[in-house]
Amino acid sequence: MKYRRCITRRELTGRLGIAAGLATLNPVLAIAKAIEPTPVQVEGPFYPVAEQADKDLDLTRIKGHTQTATGEIILVRGQVFGTHAQPLKNAMVDVWQANHYGRYDHPEDKNPAPLDPHFQGWGLVKTDADGWYNIKTIKPAPYSLSAFGESGWRPRHIHFKVSRPGFELITTQMYFRGDPLIAREEELLRLSEAGREALISDSTLDAASGLPVFRFDVVLAAT
Repeated sequence: MKYRRCITRRELTGRLGIAAGLATLNPVLAIAKAIEPTPVQVEGPFYPVAEQADKDLDLTRIKGHTQTATGEIILVRGQVFGTHAQPLKNAMVDVWQANHYGRYDHPEDKNPAPLDPHFQGWGLVKTDADGWYNIKTIKPAPYSLSAFGESGWRPRHIHFKVSRPGFELITTQMYFRGDPLIAREEELLRLSEAGREALISDSTLDAASGLPVFRFDVVLAAT
């Protein structure tokens, strides 16, 4: 599959700022500069198959449990846009990931690492009026591929499936800046540098909670 060039997060921020300024002067000019859709990544074999009652935006706690998930608690925030840099409200953001030990709560995951009975692992949230979503989770561990009969390791990552009526569904993955395994990740190496940058998230400190917050924006193409 051939991928078009994807702008970096810095470029996206700059273009959105320019678009906001142009909108004040001329709404038509504000949407004249298109941005590229987020690169597609494989869904992987561990998309959740068992229905769960709790699929809210806080993956660190399960309703009815008194304990929180094991691991470093983080926030993941971002906006969902169309290719004309317009924020998309009511987009469905579907996320799933491995736990602190590198294992998915999935019957096909043969990783001998332990499950965490207090980690939700899967969440669904809709974007607000300005296209924002917010998720509270733990930083997933990298994991060895030896349990799957392969060599090497997968870096830390979170799976995203983002959809909205009138736009193409995107399945992708968010990676963490500074993870040394990124340099050998085949899913990223097949992309352009700009494409890779679009999927690697930087963190800042959330002033209200004191938690690290990772920014991850998603761009959807119209159908």
